Amino acid sequence: MASLIRLPTSIAAKLVLGYGLLGMASIIVVSGVFYIGTIGVLDQNVDKKIIVLSQRLSVQYRDRPEAELAREIDHQLSDGIDSDREILLLLSAQRSRAAGNLSAWTLPEANINADGDSLQSLDVMRDGKRTPARLMISRLTGGGWLVVGRDLSEQEAIRVLVLRSLATGIALSLLLMGAGALVFRRQVERRIGDIRRTAQQIEAGDLSRRIPISGNDEFGLLNRDINRMLDRIEQLMDGIRHVSNAIAHDLRTPLSRIRSKLDDALRHDMTVDILSGVAHGAIEDIDQLILLFERLLQIAEAESGMRSNMFECVDLNQIALDMVEMFEASAEDGEVHLTASLCPCAVLVQGDRNLLASSVASLIDNALKYAGPGAAVEVRTNVQANSDLVSISVCDNGPGIPGSERANVVQRFYRLDKSRSLPGNGLGLSIVSATALLHAGMLSLEDGHPGLIARITMRHASTLPASSLRHHAS
Repeated sequence: MASLIRLPTSIAAKLVLGYGLLGMASIIVVSGVFYIGTIGVLDQNVDKKIIVLSQRLSVQYRDRPEAELAREIDHQLSDGIDSDREILLLLSAQRSRAAGNLSAWTLPEANINADGDSLQSLDVMRDGKRTPARLMISRLTGGGWLVVGRDLSEQEAIRVLVLRSLATGIALSLLLMGAGALVFRRQVERRIGDIRRTAQQIEAGDLSRRIPISGNDEFGLLNRDINRMLDRIEQLMDGIRHVSNAIAHDLRTPLSRIRSKLDDALRHDMTVDILSGVAHGAIEDIDQLILLFERLLQIAEAESGMRSNMFECVDLNQIALDMVEMFEASAEDGEVHLTASLCPCAVLVQGDRNLLASSVASLIDNALKYAGPGAAVEVRTNVQANSDLVSISVCDNGPGIPGSERANVVQRFYRLDKSRSLPGNGLGLSIVSATALLHAGMLSLEDGHPGLIARITMRHASTLPASSLRHHAS
């Protein structure tokens, strides 16, 4: 039996089934409330009228002759007020009809309760026709019975009409709900189908595919988020391909040089001094390759966010002072004037002190290397007014970088033609850019008029708990 009952596995079908059951339950509850509010109220009003009239007649004519009660009953039936629905019957102690409008009557003794009064629904013969009625049978002090009731023919017709209307409404509601459920299911399956088809196309190798976006509903927002993720994945994959090609190209030259030196040393008779020189040269080339791989690993580590859990409150003013002090001797040797211009207030950010210091050091090293003798290099820190952004920048008055090349120089292994004769591997700015992104910031290269401004912008740590700031200050 359990194998025959299979619940739908589609989430759209489950949603349709769940909301369908909820809708059916809601319709049933509303129909029940409507029925009770109409037919139920009518039934209560009928019972109230019957009880009031029965009690009035019983109390008013308790100690009076039966004939007076009979005249009152005839008057009630002939006064034109509810005459078409009133039921009144007076039976003597011998159960003979003394007055009333019932054609025939057999007293249902089994339905009379212990105290002599009962309110019940029966079929009676009224004016020669069988009709449903609501009756109250009361025992009189003289031994007779008083029957007071209402003809329910009209009320039963209303009841049937209400039930038919409710049944028709329920059927139409279920029909519309079913049609709406099918439309809803198709819409959900269509939107999910777009995501699945795009995922299958990407799985097949087409990384350029994107999910179509329609509207600003939850699916539209989800599709936008997925498309942004796919853009980032495609960008990273292109970066990986570029890095792979660049590594293969940049490794070929030093490896060929090392192999040529070693091969030349083996082909000829060499002295110990010459072999030692060849070995030292090979070691230097290998060290450069190791440094290259270390810088690539540094970029990968920054882009992966592995060190974000080591973040602490860092003062960029202190980093700027430390880096200027560290490069002061190199600047003097290169005849470059290196200074620091610091913001008067603390410039606090949440970050990795070593990565940020390394990025600033890389920017200073580039400025010293490319600005040339006689240039001025300045390290600045700044808190932007009316904003939660702070920055640390390295400015020089050297030749700068052409505007068309600034977006390229942050790519891995990219070097300007005029800088290819200088030592380096084109990874410095890539590391700085990756570090800035790790800190939810950005690296921007701007024209210094003259020279270049390399600026790292991040968010101020002004929202940090007071305890963290006190710990940093200590």
